[in-house]
Amino acid sequence: MSGADLPGMLPEMLPRLWAFALRLSGDQHDAEDLVQRACVRGLERAHQLQPDTAPLSWMYAIVHSTWINELRARSVRKRASFEWDDDFLENLPDPVDKSPETQLMQGQIVEAIERLPEAQRVVMLLVAVEGLTYQQAADVLDIPIGTVMSRLSRARQSIGAMFGEETSKSRPAPTQKGSFA
Repeated sequence: MSGADLPGMLPEMLPRLWAFALRLSGDQHDAEDLVQRACVRGLERAHQLQPDTAPLSWMYAIVHSTWINELRARSVRKRASFEWDDDFLENLPDPVDKSPETQLMQGQIVEAIERLPEAQRVVMLLVAVEGLTYQQAADVLDIPIGTVMSRLSRARQSIGAMFGEETSKSRPAPTQKGSFA
């Protein structure tokens, strides 16, 4: 695999890149712009793609760095802060299960992921949603693998705590019927 092969491989990658960009940006139009800019950058820098690097992981890294650059540019321009758009789920129908219970649960999971700090959310998306290994996520984000593992662990704990709070609110607290001496 060389950089010269990238133009032929890019069409196959587009759906996954777009889904990742949508999850990062939370906005369909931002995601489309993000993928377009990332593809242009990838094609311009195809000669930098190393033979031992997975092209999809390399493109994820470009999408992520392009998004980080966009957030910085928005901050500099003093635009409104980044807000997650809940309406993006309407554009992603689930062909497998349309039951109200499943939709409610998926909505709660998405909401929990939205509440995570940006660094934890990105790691969670790369590992849990996109299926990258810890090492691949570390390469994409250009951080040590230990940092990926730490952020993922904290993200999972936070999500678990969020669901723990909801279930404890809906169930009465257990009572002790006796003590054991």
